Amino acid sequence: MSTATIIQTLDELDQLADGWGALSAQSGHPMHDYAWIRAAASTFAEDGRLYVIVAGVPPNITAVAPLVRSRNDDGCLELLGVRELYEPMDFLYATPSALAVLTDTLAKFRGRLVLNRLPADSGVIAALGRSYRGRGIVICQALHGCPWIPLDASWTQPEQQLNAGRRSDLRRARRTAETLGPLTFDVVRPTPGELGRLLDEAFRVEAGSWKGRAGTALARDSVRARFYWQYAVAACRTGNLLVCFLRIGGRAAAMQIAIISGDRFWLLKIGFDDAFARCSPGMLLMLETVRYAASRGLQGYEFLGVDEPWTRMWTECVRPCVSLRAYSASWHGLSGFATDVGKVARRTFARALQRTW
Repeated sequence: MSTATIIQTLDELDQLADGWGALSAQSGHPMHDYAWIRAAASTFAEDGRLYVIVAGVPPNITAVAPLVRSRNDDGCLELLGVRELYEPMDFLYATPSALAVLTDTLAKFRGRLVLNRLPADSGVIAALGRSYRGRGIVICQALHGCPWIPLDASWTQPEQQLNAGRRSDLRRARRTAETLGPLTFDVVRPTPGELGRLLDEAFRVEAGSWKGRAGTALARDSVRARFYWQYAVAACRTGNLLVCFLRIGGRAAAMQIAIISGDRFWLLKIGFDDAFARCSPGMLLMLETVRYAASRGLQGYEFLGVDEPWTRMWTECVRPCVSLRAYSASWHGLSGFATDVGKVARRTFARALQRTW
């Protein structure tokens, strides 16, 4: 069986680009793409925390675990970018035996492993269970999943997929919007020359919502904004990036940043300007981009994020995710286990105390 290599610098990561592309093409998931990993590594792991485990010899790599050391310096490895972006992430592997190289390597790590937002059907779950048998403890718990719409030709008329009340709400929202000015919907595959202007406009729209007031909009969060800029530039070069707008009277009222990958429409960022809140511009734009995706024969509309009340307007389908934690049978691993158990106990006690009072 081949051995694994630990990648800890961006220069080493760049040597994997060609082989990574061949491996990630099998999944069609943008979070598995090298461009996403490279942007996440340069943005969130620039302080030497990168810890990518690779099986095979570049360019013929057969499996990758995109990990980083925790910022807390507590002997913990976690999935790259998940803490900051909270999007689903998985290991990439060509065969079960290639995956076993990664999980056997991790079972020798003298610390703890935290894999949040791991897809519930990931082969990593069973593989880590085998590798850690007799070497430590593995715990798997359900997390909020990612909503999605399985598209077919019927979704070219998305209004007909909604209940009567929702259809009425959208008709009323559109009439309200039309009193403010003409409506236009733009779904743009930007050229490199257009990209900067469109992203600036999209960020301004998002900053006009509650996200701007809370300081979580990209225009207020320079670190995450840098990630999305880097990723958007790379996706723009391949022609997979979409920047979408609803304009009312020529003014952008809602925006989406999305990716077309693996016959699916992936919704990366959404936002709307509070000045137009009474006409639900985000929902009106969503209606049109669902129509766009279905009319082009795409097989799925992926909301990403987590299942929320507003997504249930569109779909009840959810891709389940889990949190997987593995602790080595070492002082560091068992100490981490004890710390995590203590945190759970304290939260449970606090909730019980609140109910008592």
